[in-house]
Amino acid sequence: MLRAPIACRYAHHAPSRLHNVSHACFSTPTPRITRTSRIDLTRARIPPRRSIQTQSSPFEPLRPPSPTSLGRPQAAREFKRSRKWGRRLLIFGAVTGSVYLVDRIAFASGLGRSLHTFGLGLFVALDYKLNFRPEPITGGTIEDLHRRSAERLFDLLRANGGLYLKIGQAIAMQSAVLPPEFQRMFARMFDDAPQDSWQAVEKVIRQDFGGKSAEEVFGVSFTGEEGKGLMERLARASASVAQVHWARLPDGREVAIKIQKPEIAKQVGWDLWAFKVVMRVYTWWFDLPMYSLVPFITERLMLETDFESEARNSEIMRKLVDSEPALKGRVYIPQVYPEFTTKRVLVTEWIEGIRLWDKSATTGRWLGGYGNGSAGVHGEKLKFSAADMEAARRELRLNPSKEKLKPEREQWKGRNGKGGLGLTTKEVMTTMVDLFSAQIFKWGVVHCDPHPGNIFIRRLPSGKPELVLIDHGLYVYMTPKFRQQYALFWKSLMTFDNATIADISQQWGINAPDLFASATLMRPYEGGDGATKDSLTKGLDGKSRGERHYEMQQRMKQGIRDVLADEDKWPKELIFIGRNMRIVQGNNQFLGSPVNRVKMMGNWASASLFQDPDLPLRERLVNAWRHFLFKTVLFATDIAFYTFKVRQWLGLGGGMEDEVEKHMATMAKDFGVELQHDVFEG
Repeated sequence: MLRAPIACRYAHHAPSRLHNVSHACFSTPTPRITRTSRIDLTRARIPPRRSIQTQSSPFEPLRPPSPTSLGRPQAAREFKRSRKWGRRLLIFGAVTGSVYLVDRIAFASGLGRSLHTFGLGLFVALDYKLNFRPEPITGGTIEDLHRRSAERLFDLLRANGGLYLKIGQAIAMQSAVLPPEFQRMFARMFDDAPQDSWQAVEKVIRQDFGGKSAEEVFGVSFTGEEGKGLMERLARASASVAQVHWARLPDGREVAIKIQKPEIAKQVGWDLWAFKVVMRVYTWWFDLPMYSLVPFITERLMLETDFESEARNSEIMRKLVDSEPALKGRVYIPQVYPEFTTKRVLVTEWIEGIRLWDKSATTGRWLGGYGNGSAGVHGEKLKFSAADMEAARRELRLNPSKEKLKPEREQWKGRNGKGGLGLTTKEVMTTMVDLFSAQIFKWGVVHCDPHPGNIFIRRLPSGKPELVLIDHGLYVYMTPKFRQQYALFWKSLMTFDNATIADISQQWGINAPDLFASATLMRPYEGGDGATKDSLTKGLDGKSRGERHYEMQQRMKQGIRDVLADEDKWPKELIFIGRNMRIVQGNNQFLGSPVNRVKMMGNWASASLFQDPDLPLRERLVNAWRHFLFKTVLFATDIAFYTFKVRQWLGLGGGMEDEVEKHMATMAKDFGVELQHDVFEG
C-alpha cells in the first residue's frame, strides 16, 4: 500500500529505472491516507541512493565512470587580462599610498595641498572661461558665478591653512576692486587660525635649540618649582604661521614667545610653488600681466616665515621711532630678546594693552586713578606679586596643559568692568597716521601689515595714547630715489599737478595716470583729464545691465594692463605700500573718520622733501618754500573735513572717509566695479 507513494517520492533519484513507476504514480489515483498511515509514512522514510550518471553509459550504482568516458582534458582558463590589470591596480595603490605617506610625514601634505590647489584653480578658471558673459552657459547670472567661485576659493584657503591664509588676507585687503561676493567672503580671513598642540610646537623649540626642552631654554617649570619661571602651554593667540605663548622668565621679565607652527617649514616651498604655477596659468589664460609681481610677493612671504628677519625689522623700527621727535613717547616698539630668537622662535617683551578694534574699551571712562597709566607703558616692568605666583602654582595643579597663569591686570576697568582708557579716537588715529606716514615718506621702511590685531593702545600717565606696533614680519624697504618720487607724486595729487603726475607715472611704466592716482588716494582723483574713464565708459548706452556689467569688466582688464604697462619699470613695492595705506584708511573709517588722513599724509610727503638729507641743500630750500605754500593749499581740505564733521555730528551723513568712500564707489560703478570696504567685519 505504501510502495507507490514512496517510489514516486524517490523517482527522481533514478529516472532511467523508475520511469514506468513514475508514470504509474502520476496516472494512478492517490489512495486515501489515514492518520495512521501518515504516521507510518513518517517512520518509513527511505534515504535516497547516491549515484553517478553519465550520458555515454548505462547507470551502474556505486561505480565511478571510466577516464575514457570523461572526454579529452581541457586547459584551465588563465584570465591573463584580469591578472594584468589586477597587478597594475595593486602597484598603483602601493605607489599612491607610499607617496601619500611620504608627503604627509616629510612635507606635511604639501604635495596634496598643491594638487588640490591646481585642481580647484583650474576648475574656477574654466568656470569663468565658460560663464563670464552676459548670459552664462550653465545658467544663472555673473553674480552667481562670483559667489560660487568665492566660496570655493575661500574653502580652499581655509582648508590648506598656513601661507594660504596669508594669501587670502592679502586678497581681502585688496578686495575693493573685486566683486562684492569676494569681499563679503574674504572679510572672514582675519579670524584666528586654529592653534597646534603643545607637543607639536615644543618639537620646534627642541629642533631650534639643539634638543633642549622649553624648561631648559627659558628656565621655566610646569610644576611651579621655586626659583623657576612660568610658561603657558595653551597659546594666547594663533595666526596663520605662528602662535604666541605667555611666559615669565626667572629674572621676572614677562615675554611673548612666538613659535612657528611645525608644518610651515615643510609646506612653505610647496605653497609658494603652487602659487607661482597658478598665477602663471591665470596670467596666460586671462591675458593679464600679473605674474611679473609674483616673485616679489613670494620673496616677501618667505621672509615673513623667517623670525630672525622679523627681529631685525623690529629693531630697525625701534631705533627709527626713538630717533623721531614727533613720535618718541607716542609710539612703542616691543624689545626683542636675541638670545632666545631663532628662525622659528621669536621672544619679545609681553605687551599689555587694548587692541585697536576694541573701540569701547579705548574710549570708555578711565577708572585707573589720576596720574596713572596702563601697565607696561614706556617698557615699564610689569608687576607680579607673591599672590600672583601662588595663584599660578595652584592653576598648574588644577589645569595642567591648559593653565592660564598671567594676571589679567584689568583694575582700570573698575568694579563693574565697564571702564576704559579714556582716550579719544582722534588722538589714536593722529598717532597712527603720523607713524605710517613717517615710514613711507621719511624713512622708506614700511610695516605692511598694520591691521587692528597688530596694534595695541595704552594710556600714558599724561592721559595721552601710546600706540604699540607688533608683528614686524612683512616689511618693504624703499630706495631713496623711489621714496622721493613717491612723496612728490603724493604731493602732486594734492595740488592737481598733472604734469608731474604724468611724468612720474611714465617713469614707473604706467599708461593710465588718472586711474592710478585714484587708486593711490583711495578716492576719486578729480584733477586728471579723464581720458581713462572716458575710454572705459563710452558706448555703453542702451545696453542691458548684464551686458553693461560684462563690458565694463572687460574694459577694466585693459585698465589694469595700462597701469602695469611696463612690468620692468613698475615699482613692485607699490603692492605692499598700497596695502599699508588701505589698512590705515580702513582703521580710520572703523573709528569714525576722526582725522583728515589725506591731508596729514600730504603734509608728511611735502615735509619729507625738504627734510631729506640725501637731497642737495639748494633743492631742500626750494622744497621748504614750496612746503609753506603747500600748507596754505591744505587749508581747503580742512574746510571740507570740518564740513563733513559737522554733518556727522548733526546726523546728516558720515565722516570724511565715509563720504569719500561713497564718492569712490559711485565712480567705481562707472568702471564696472562695486566697492565694499568692510574688510575688518570678520
